[in-house]
Amino acid sequence: MPAILVAVVVLALFYVGYHYYSSYLARKVYALDPAFVTPAHSMRDGVDFVPTNKHVLFGHHFTSIAGAAPIVGPAIAVFWGWGPALAWIVLGTIFAAGAHDFGALVVSVRHRARSIGSLALDVINKRARILFLLIIFFLLTLVNAVFAVVIGNLFVAFPGAVLPILLEIPLAIGIGQYIYRSRSAALIPSIIGVIVLYLTIPLGQALPIELDGLAGLLGIEPRNLWVILLFAYTFIASRIPVWMLLQPRDYINSHQLFIALGVILLGALVGWNLIVAPLVNTDIPADSPNWFPFLFITIACGAISGFHSLVSSGTTSKQLDKETDARHVGYVGALGEGSLALASVLAVTAGVAATTADWRELYTDFATASGGGVANFVNGIGNFAGNLGVPTSLAVIFAAIVVVSFAATTMDTGVRLQRYIVQEIGEITRVRVVARNLTLATTIAVLIPMGMALIPGGGDAG
Repeated sequence: MPAILVAVVVLALFYVGYHYYSSYLARKVYALDPAFVTPAHSMRDGVDFVPTNKHVLFGHHFTSIAGAAPIVGPAIAVFWGWGPALAWIVLGTIFAAGAHDFGALVVSVRHRARSIGSLALDVINKRARILFLLIIFFLLTLVNAVFAVVIGNLFVAFPGAVLPILLEIPLAIGIGQYIYRSRSAALIPSIIGVIVLYLTIPLGQALPIELDGLAGLLGIEPRNLWVILLFAYTFIASRIPVWMLLQPRDYINSHQLFIALGVILLGALVGWNLIVAPLVNTDIPADSPNWFPFLFITIACGAISGFHSLVSSGTTSKQLDKETDARHVGYVGALGEGSLALASVLAVTAGVAATTADWRELYTDFATASGGGVANFVNGIGNFAGNLGVPTSLAVIFAAIVVVSFAATTMDTGVRLQRYIVQEIGEITRVRVVARNLTLATTIAVLIPMGMALIPGGGDAG
């Protein structure tokens, strides 16, 4: 089946879901009130609580919930066939993720932007609140550790992607300062930011950054050195105002979804790529995990994930300008992640291999499929871009930048969320030095997941 046809059908279904189902949720279920004063205004502090344009906030929310999971999960799940994977992505995104993310955002906004864990006090009792906060703390520890390891591995595997990613940081800060000081619209500056980011790809290819020598002198693995540097960066990034780096970088990165989709759609159209993977894979080893329930575990982000409620009730609810913006931010953010999952499915079923036999070599068993998820996506995107005349070496760096960008924004938000949770736990346990000392709370939020990531095998859970 032509990949372009599948893409058009899925995107059309997403549009129908947005136009009808999210409208129903907004009017009949959540009854959004445009006059409601959101916490971004009533609790504005210029650091975490900042009223934000809905398009910019969509960029932050979408890239924070996306990460690498909606890329890696579907790239593995097609092991059972692209039909079941895509069916779960479409149905899960429209009816589950959209309602879940949208609803978590509205509930938090109506309760002073409190987290899901904190809201458990009102809904259940004090013990439930403590239990929820502890569960969330350990979940975020795992998420932040895993993403640090994922990014570290990608930096080691694709050193040409490092420099563009590093240069994006001062670029985003400059754009953030310009937008905040001039009160200008963010669209044009962010598009310029994306263009500049991609113009640095040849520079990254010419000047790949590898830490093997320094890591050898320090007696650690290059990946672990990257992990340490990443957490040092997030220590700073999670303490500065959201408008300074988090918002502009996330908005820049959100454009990459549309660019990646554009590359896939145009590449699939020009090359007329066919999906060579089986609709339902019946030729799998006997010791393989059953599609039920493992398909739904493998594709969490990209269909529905409880982590999204942490973002909705964590950073996003503190920046929502109007309650009516929640539909655009929460529901459309879920559709954006579903679209990224669609891109992953097409890349690994129509882009990475020319024949079914070639595809089966990449998916001989579940272990092989799991180990090659990111690489298959990167190579698939590279082949689609090749149909458009882009040199393979540059196309692969572009695809790696897309993956790292989404993973890095999730890690940025994850550490900030963990700092919020640490402060909430400090407040309810009356350890005021933790609740009120930003530096101490951030240090705790950084050191614990970093320690897990540095333990051999500790960050490989994802």
